[in-house]
Amino acid sequence: MHTSHLKILREVLSLPTAPFAEHFVLDYVRRFCEGLRGLTQTTDRAGNVLVRVRLGARRAGRPVCITAHADHPGFVSEKMVGRSASRALWRGGVSPDYFPKARVRFFVDRDWIKGTIHSVSMKLRSGVRKVDSVIVEVAKPVPPRSIGMWDLPDPRVRGTKIHARACDDLSGLAAMLCCIDVLTRSHASCDAYFLFTRAEEVGFVGALAAARLGTIPRRCLVVSMENSSQRPNALPGDGPILRVGDKAATFSPEPTAYCGQVADELAKRDKQFRYQRRLMDGGTCESSVFCAKGYDATGLCVALGNYHNMNTRRRVLAPEFIDLRDFENVVKWFVALARAEAPYTGRNEPLLRRLDQLERSYRGLLASSVKSPQ
Repeated sequence: MHTSHLKILREVLSLPTAPFAEHFVLDYVRRFCEGLRGLTQTTDRAGNVLVRVRLGARRAGRPVCITAHADHPGFVSEKMVGRSASRALWRGGVSPDYFPKARVRFFVDRDWIKGTIHSVSMKLRSGVRKVDSVIVEVAKPVPPRSIGMWDLPDPRVRGTKIHARACDDLSGLAAMLCCIDVLTRSHASCDAYFLFTRAEEVGFVGALAAARLGTIPRRCLVVSMENSSQRPNALPGDGPILRVGDKAATFSPEPTAYCGQVADELAKRDKQFRYQRRLMDGGTCESSVFCAKGYDATGLCVALGNYHNMNTRRRVLAPEFIDLRDFENVVKWFVALARAEAPYTGRNEPLLRRLDQLERSYRGLLASSVKSPQ
């Protein structure tokens, strides 16, 4: 793995974040992109950050727009309720079983204030009882609007895996930054957009706003990057995944085929590159949002261990983890999509060629084998 890519990944995975409180992550994105050649960046009215990298000769076809969200399930402090207790709102999807007496940490003045959950308040949402807020016993006062996360270690590399408080979707976001770094340092032509969205974990709020505001140009092929809960047939280390659908929807077939075509060409050139094609139906992702809103959209992901910090085997909170080889290969995939010489046309050209060849091969036999009615 490139040393610079591991550095970017470590730095991003160390940042505090929560839905509607992604400012540290998005500030990192803005600083990272400042001054890079061939790059422009804008922020829409919902706070989503859109970066475009355009270098070299004007390219035919439709550009790709890769997206990832900047949040992870977490807490946002509301107020102190006594000298040593903070009330914090919970935002995200974690089973209530993991909350009682769990240890948390709030990011305050470039440091962490640690505490333990004393009590949990529930609320009925869509007919399901979910965690709404908690009271946390803390060592010292926590200012309002401070970001809280589970009290888990900073990123650690163990073998080929990296473990962190929040891989979902910060590792996807980091992969996009690594791709931007590769593109802007090279002399190859490219044209690609990168959208960094907000508040995905509470219902795709940033992506929905981006679709409403027209943040992504309609001519783009949208590729949503995610960390998706591992499956028996899709484990960390098996390669990044071309995601044909999620729990809610099947993605646009032509963009999905195109991403596979680009990956196949990449695998011919790079023997270290490998990928999978899977239905990852453990949850719903932003690809479904963009498909529903009329975009040509598909998804990529890496398999994630301890999804949303839930170690379901031991029933304890734990760091999420991904495989570094999957991460590096998805960066290569992004770069290949941005530089692809065969532009996206909206047609599955390889499949059409194979079908035409089959039809021609058997046309004569089909005609000669037709029997007259008795």
